[in-house]
Amino acid sequence: MMTQKATIEFVRSHPLGKVKIAYTDIDGILRGKYVSTDKFLSTLEGGSSVCDVIFGWDANDVAYDNVKYTGWHTGYPDAAARIDLTTFRKIPWENDVPFFLGELITASGAPLSVCPRQLLKKIVGDLNTAGLVPMCAQEFEWFNFSETPKSVRQKNFQGLEPLTPGMFGYSILRSSLQNPFFTDLFELLKKFNVPLEGLHTETGPGVLEAAIVYSGALEAGDRATLFKTAVKEIAYRHGIMATFMAKISPELPGCGGHVHQSIWDKAQKRNLFYNDKNKQGMSELQRQYIAGQLHCLPFILPMFAPTINSYKRLVEGAWAPTTLTWGHDNRTVALRVLNGSSKSSRLETRVIGADANPYLAIAACLGAGLYGIRKKLKLKQPATIGNGYSDFSNGSLPRTLEEATRNMKDSPIGREIFGKGFVEHFVQTREWEWKQHLKAVTDWEYKRYFEII
Repeated sequence: MMTQKATIEFVRSHPLGKVKIAYTDIDGILRGKYVSTDKFLSTLEGGSSVCDVIFGWDANDVAYDNVKYTGWHTGYPDAAARIDLTTFRKIPWENDVPFFLGELITASGAPLSVCPRQLLKKIVGDLNTAGLVPMCAQEFEWFNFSETPKSVRQKNFQGLEPLTPGMFGYSILRSSLQNPFFTDLFELLKKFNVPLEGLHTETGPGVLEAAIVYSGALEAGDRATLFKTAVKEIAYRHGIMATFMAKISPELPGCGGHVHQSIWDKAQKRNLFYNDKNKQGMSELQRQYIAGQLHCLPFILPMFAPTINSYKRLVEGAWAPTTLTWGHDNRTVALRVLNGSSKSSRLETRVIGADANPYLAIAACLGAGLYGIRKKLKLKQPATIGNGYSDFSNGSLPRTLEEATRNMKDSPIGREIFGKGFVEHFVQTREWEWKQHLKAVTDWEYKRYFEII
């Protein structure tokens, strides 16, 4: 990592004379712009700002009519912002143009409650205060199509051509078919400081899966957020469109965004999830952490499954968990424990979809786990052995965004973990999302009712 002085000097001397900056909205979408080098350097002295409409509209730039933070009632003013110099990257597919992430702050310089990156920083700070250091990594599955933004609209998103045909999970053969794209993903992402641990085909036409290298939790949030946009930009260069929708088709598996997490001591020398005296290698702290996630899951689910489409993935027997379950190296449960050694011991939260905002998903994992540690919750629920999809003994997850959002709104758990300001705004945005869905007339309705009713 460059020193701050070296970073500023690189920016100052870059021949392109511009810098790319971005902020993450509530849906995990990067919103930003290019600024001149002089403008960027001036913000380091006098501060930055961004129009607060990025938290006043949805993923399709339609203004919310139900949020308090901003709207027509405020006039959409600029919000104070801060560039984080530690996020410096060079974009290798844009002639190494300097890139930085920013975050929103209040007029007095305090973290803004609705900013997803600030929320993750808050939760990491809560863990650090307790003497705990979270390490995380996110992995993604996503579909790729031989299409362009223009062609998908001309086709009305129907009959799209997948990058490769057939299912072909873990296929060495299929990875050679579009090797230039594969190669660019692995190599360009590494140069962009979003290093991959693995990349392979998943089962489904044109489906890939990538695991990002483990890091500290905030860096993991940065990497995962940048990964999604970077993949789409690299795909554009190859005449490909990548989508991180949770469920692309009822006939095909959904796309997960699983988060792996472990908790270490302050010196980062000991994995506190591991206990070599326990038969399963589980420490009491890990058991409390798991108990916290199981307890909180029904009340924080919109942070893992934030869209209407998310709940099309969370259906029984479709490689996505629907029950409140945990187990040892069991891919059918909500929480998968992997405790092979002190170095690798971790928890994988499998509920999370590829469409989730990485900052919010990681914050929810860590916040719920810390909730269990603080409350010293006992993991009384036994590990599920066998098919977790059919284990309803401890309950199941909400089945729609409406139900999940209502749970989060009515429970004090979210406000205790994340703060009133964030929960109020986030819930309002999910209520808006549900309302937009209710207005839509779908192909399913035409096929079911057009002629017969």
